[in-house]
Amino acid sequence: MNVPYPQQVHDGDDLVARTLAEHVRAEQWLPPATGPESGFRNKAKLVVGGRRGAPTLGILDDHGNGVDLTGCGLYQPALADALPLLREVVAEAELTPYDVPSRNGELKNLIVTHSPDGEFMIRFVLRSTGQLGKVERAIPLLHKHVPGTRVVSVNLLPDHRAVMEGAQEIVLTEHDTLPMRMGEVRLHLRPASFFQTNTFVATQLYAQAADWIGDLTPAVLLDLFCGVGGFGLTAAGQGVREVFGAELSPDAIISARRTAAELESAGATSRFTFVAGDAFEAVAAAPAPDVVVVNPPRRGIGPDVCKWLERSGTRHLVYSSCNPRSLATDLVLLPSFGVDRARVFHMFPQSSHHEVLVQLSRT
Repeated sequence: MNVPYPQQVHDGDDLVARTLAEHVRAEQWLPPATGPESGFRNKAKLVVGGRRGAPTLGILDDHGNGVDLTGCGLYQPALADALPLLREVVAEAELTPYDVPSRNGELKNLIVTHSPDGEFMIRFVLRSTGQLGKVERAIPLLHKHVPGTRVVSVNLLPDHRAVMEGAQEIVLTEHDTLPMRMGEVRLHLRPASFFQTNTFVATQLYAQAADWIGDLTPAVLLDLFCGVGGFGLTAAGQGVREVFGAELSPDAIISARRTAAELESAGATSRFTFVAGDAFEAVAAAPAPDVVVVNPPRRGIGPDVCKWLERSGTRHLVYSSCNPRSLATDLVLLPSFGVDRARVFHMFPQSSHHEVLVQLSRT
């Protein structure tokens, strides 16, 4: 936190360039994409501590006591303003914080997401349904104290585990998605959907990928590990005739299909197909793509997808990576492709994590 931001950017660029030196020449790097060094996070994942009527929202110390972090400087200003008010709602609703040492109580965590349009998704992570009714009755309080509240849900985490959420989600409001405006496209997030926490830099990332894809003038775009469809849906405006996306998360695919339906209703000429399933299995059912865009988790796309790309007829690949080391490993497994250009996106100030976008073409 004490390193000046320009130095963070320089050091991050240097680290990524050294990690990918065997694949990306110095002149192929575009200037890095940056954003605010603080006040950038659109999402807060908070452990609830304290006691009923006097909760804390933040983390737990080594003894299981709550440490309040509602004043953390990484949160977007509107999100930071909402968190103390949300803490008051938890207190007024008499929700009982879960006590880790004794394994008693109900409210374990709060997960809050803020959209560019000023709306909120608020998720209450409970041990059981014992205080579900209290959360339901607190919704008017949320609308009063946290204007812009759009989605409220309860996530059930019955196990005593060090994770933020469980598998079951109960949406309590009319709306079940939070629209996230990325340029001209309004992506939809369901409660369990993954999304970049830095809206400002994520918008630049999607725009850059869309520009590169547009330069390649593909008729068919295959979007693997597509999440809520950010890359494929934003690239559709570049004249792509057909977008085919695949993602393991059914929730994310529901979100992608909703955005696609909105684009089609607005007159988009692209055809969209989004399927829930393993990326490697999905490619067998996909049309022959002109361009493939991938946005895998930290482990990368892996040997199977690399082998498929090598055998496929696709001429171009756009790879968005959150782990330069796994990207370097994957590039070794793609000897038929060479890098055209690359760019670092400083998505996570005050950390050593970096997002990298690379365009490759078959040599």
